[in-house]
Amino acid sequence: MLTPTKKTIALADGREISIETGRLAKQADGAVELRFGNTMLLATVCSAKEAEEGADFMPLQVEYKEKYSSVGRYPGGFTKREGRPSDNEILTARLVDRVLRPLFPSNYHANTIVNVILFSSDGVDQPDAFAGLAASAAIAVSDVPFEEPIAEVRVARINGEFVIDPTFEQAKDADIELMVGATYDNIMMVEGEMDECSEDELIAALKAAHEAIKPLCLMQKELAQELGVVKREYCHETDDEEIHERMRKEIYPKCYAVAKAGNADKQWRNDSFQKAFDDFMETIPEEEREEKTPMITRYFNEIQRDAVRRCILDEGIRMDGRRLDEIRPITCIPDYLPGPHGSALFQRGETQALATVTLGTKLDEKLVDDALVRYDERFLLHYNFPGFATGEAKAARGISRREIGHGNLARRALKRMLPADLPYTVRVVSDILESNGSSSMATVCAGCMALLDAGVKLKKPVAGVAMGLISDEGNVKHAILSDILGDEDHLGDMDFKVTGTVDGITATQMDIKCDGLPYEILEKALQQAKEGRLHILKLINEAIPEPRADYKPHVPRIVHMTVDKDFIGAIIGKGGEVIQGIQEDTGAIVTIDEIDGKGEIDISAPDKDKIDAAVERIKAIIAVPEIDKVYEGPVKSILEFGAFVEFMPGRDGLLHISEISWDRLEDMEASGLHEGDIVKVKLIEIDKKTGKYRLSMRALQDKPEGWTERRGGERRGGPRHDGERRGEGRGPRRSEGRGPRRESRGPRREPRQQDEQQ
Repeated sequence: MLTPTKKTIALADGREISIETGRLAKQADGAVELRFGNTMLLATVCSAKEAEEGADFMPLQVEYKEKYSSVGRYPGGFTKREGRPSDNEILTARLVDRVLRPLFPSNYHANTIVNVILFSSDGVDQPDAFAGLAASAAIAVSDVPFEEPIAEVRVARINGEFVIDPTFEQAKDADIELMVGATYDNIMMVEGEMDECSEDELIAALKAAHEAIKPLCLMQKELAQELGVVKREYCHETDDEEIHERMRKEIYPKCYAVAKAGNADKQWRNDSFQKAFDDFMETIPEEEREEKTPMITRYFNEIQRDAVRRCILDEGIRMDGRRLDEIRPITCIPDYLPGPHGSALFQRGETQALATVTLGTKLDEKLVDDALVRYDERFLLHYNFPGFATGEAKAARGISRREIGHGNLARRALKRMLPADLPYTVRVVSDILESNGSSSMATVCAGCMALLDAGVKLKKPVAGVAMGLISDEGNVKHAILSDILGDEDHLGDMDFKVTGTVDGITATQMDIKCDGLPYEILEKALQQAKEGRLHILKLINEAIPEPRADYKPHVPRIVHMTVDKDFIGAIIGKGGEVIQGIQEDTGAIVTIDEIDGKGEIDISAPDKDKIDAAVERIKAIIAVPEIDKVYEGPVKSILEFGAFVEFMPGRDGLLHISEISWDRLEDMEASGLHEGDIVKVKLIEIDKKTGKYRLSMRALQDKPEGWTERRGGERRGGPRHDGERRGEGRGPRRSEGRGPRRESRGPRREPRQQDEQQ
């Protein structure tokens, strides 16, 4: 018997969220069914009973999948089934992972898999906003250890008002859009974009989101209490307090000295820390080393973390010797490469990004065909992080989730500063060649300069900086760090990335690892981030004060035309033959779309002559035929009674045999015309009912002498020759060829009968 347990909560706008457990996927450690309107998500969690040998971290894997059947669609591709996750699914899974991971016990190392699957949607509500809540609820009803439930919401500012979990349609009008993940007490994760909002406006959005999250966390606690959930006991770590205490005495001073040295060389610090570790390992009996290495490594990481943090908190000394708010030395080199359409090298300390820009046509757009959305993306940003950037001998095996996430953040930072009338599809590629923290922010800076170098008229330049936080228990002491190193990110309590212009924030990403972070600290971090951002923007402006005045010579030029939608078919032609012919003949690329009842045309080519030739061809197609105007075109087909001539692109007219010459022609063979011949013709008539065109060649020829008029019109066939009978050669008389006279009219009446009737 199914005995499901269900909890329901109403949002401020009256919509309801329900969570039910006990009906579906009961063999998982925990499973819940979340419903919101017509949206249904199933979330499950499964965690191994024991940790793998030597595991010293939390092996958590979060998967998010949107079924195409959820909205009654077929997946694309040959196999017609869901395959590898889309970028959107990966990004959603990362959002959930980032807020869940810090809340597992630090010594819980069992392999854990969280799955969230969208089974139903009406395409109105955005289901990714509920993935975090569903995942947390599945853990809450399971015996998997977890500190406290979380929830995620999307908050958007629309017409000056904050809206929680807006629909797809509502979100289009948002000038601030954030995903926020939090526990009842603390914000844990933030990611989103905005139209140059202020620091105060961002804080207001976070507060609105957190207020909406609190009741969702309470609902999960109530559900777990009602079910009587008991969390499992575990013991994944072996401890030796004697060794721990000895390491504290011997290694802590060495680590503190390395942290205090203020050496900016990352490799020197790594080698120095490694030497401290190796020296201690020499004191362990050789036969015990293999067994105790995982435990000693764990202790060493803890001691190193404490030493670095206390050095910063107690003495204000960072690992590379900088002040807390100091940005590392920066080098900006635009136009670094001759081949790409735009390029730039950005170096900040030991982090180096080389960005390139490629400008393409509409044909280069990326088709996003996910389960719930389908659209063309005209701005792409790809981020690559090879192993050599950190000195690792690591082969590339496809694109990592981290690369997709960092690239998405940089794309969101830049995209709202692209001009609305930019005719190009734009691809920015950032290759990280060195890394010691903040490589995604280096991508934003390098990408901005590369766009300016390509001649893209950005509304304003954009820069980014990563902020860090070191705090002790209860935030008695805290230090906000500008432009954090990789080690400061790893050992710190916060990674807060902020991008923007001189006038406001365009994107942000924040991960918080500590409890009880006050909004006052966030506000201070945002203000310090603004100062760092303005410093970087000043250096970018010095390196490239304005966009390139003109595109580089090898950039394809694009000319835009707008035509009436009635001409779209004529420009494309049957089976695309007209538009393909234009492209083949001119060498230009031509695309056309119907937008708002108009035909929007883009014509691109590397040289102006090709564009001009294509423009002329299109103008000829959309030109209105004029009676008595002379045209030139090919003979398209020969028939018994004449020929069809394409006198304008896409328009054929009839050249009757009688309009070819003033002389009478016995047949079309006598005309001397062949298919493909280029002839000059005059448009002499447009049928008002059918729109058909009648052409003439003889109207362009001199009339022969002796030509006589007949019945108000010109005699067809030329003057009669001697001995030629009247009407000879003119075809059958009108009465001939009509068939027998209809008898239904009755017998012909005599005149007298007619008179009597009158």
